Amino acid sequence: MTETPNPHIVDADTLTGEMRPIRRVVIALGSNLGERMASLQGAVDALADTPDVWVTGVSPVYETEPVDAPEGSGAYLNAVVLADTTLAANRLLDRALAIEDAYGRERTDEVNSPRTLDVDLIVVGDRRSDTDSLRLPHPRAHERAFVLKPWYDLEPDAVFPEHGPIADLLGKTGLEGLTHREDLALEIG
Repeated sequence: MTETPNPHIVDADTLTGEMRPIRRVVIALGSNLGERMASLQGAVDALADTPDVWVTGVSPVYETEPVDAPEGSGAYLNAVVLADTTLAANRLLDRALAIEDAYGRERTDEVNSPRTLDVDLIVVGDRRSDTDSLRLPHPRAHERAFVLKPWYDLEPDAVFPEHGPIADLLGKTGLEGLTHREDLALEIG
């Protein structure tokens, strides 16, 4: 099923009272400002507290140098969360943005500017979307080791829609600049 901005097409799973499918979601977390680890743990807790979202796994934490970021940007802490949800993709996006806002995320026009928290929807079941506000699957995640490696740690046999097995994608991106932070661990509430 494809997400669509057409107001005349109704997505059946968003109708009140209808059965909504359970979708597997992959959510990437990142922070390179402030209390980075506290922001990541707060995002995991907020996702776990979201009605109709069931967090099933949290990856190890990795530290990475910023990619395509302004000079002087600090290193990121990154992790991936796996969850099941019956929420529509746009409602899950609204929740992700609210969580970012709660942790002081400031949005600027500067590309890849430093941030207290980044909560990115990578995959939401088999949903496809190509709107200004929501692109699914995430358009660049298949090229980013800081998403692929934590996801691989949780689901080594996972397949990135339209791009293939994440193990193969990770082989192409490599692990350069990615450091497993064994001293840090996120917990599911």
